[in-house]
Amino acid sequence: MQLIISIHPNYMALCVLFFLLAAVATTVSATDHIVGANKGWNPGINYTLWSSNQTFYIGDLISFRYKKTQHNVFEVNKNGYDKCIIEGAFGNWSSGRDFIPLKKSKRYYFICGIGGCTDAMKVSVVVHPLPPPPPSPSAIAAMHSSEKAAAPTTVGGFGSMVVRLMLVGLMIHGCGRI
Repeated sequence: MQLIISIHPNYMALCVLFFLLAAVATTVSATDHIVGANKGWNPGINYTLWSSNQTFYIGDLISFRYKKTQHNVFEVNKNGYDKCIIEGAFGNWSSGRDFIPLKKSKRYYFICGIGGCTDAMKVSVVVHPLPPPPPSPSAIAAMHSSEKAAAPTTVGGFGSMVVRLMLVGLMIHGCGRI
């Protein structure tokens, strides 16, 4: 006797969608910080103000948009930044659409090497370490087993993590029978 299971295509698609949403909800993605936002990399813009409104993490990108025949980008040290000199630069870019990965937790200094630095075309950014990941399911279970009294669950933070874990469990149990 052969057992044939018929699966409705919509049910299978729904299960796949739930798995993808659960995966996306728990991943960390890099941010592309476009220097100067919609004004780009041009003279006369307050890049200190722009950078103070950004939070940079390891793995993020800083990107510069400009006319490649008029400007460029150099990564320099603090002395190069303060004095607008490119000697000893760590890197240089000139494509007009430069995407620079921020790989270390430190202060980065960028200037325009075609005279723009003296017209305020320089930016300094502080890159922070990545925030710690959310607690693992086993850590959550350990916290629950050590609690003496039940505490209310709030929306967001720990409560939303519990809901996500319950959703993933439901999806695995429900979709695992397919």
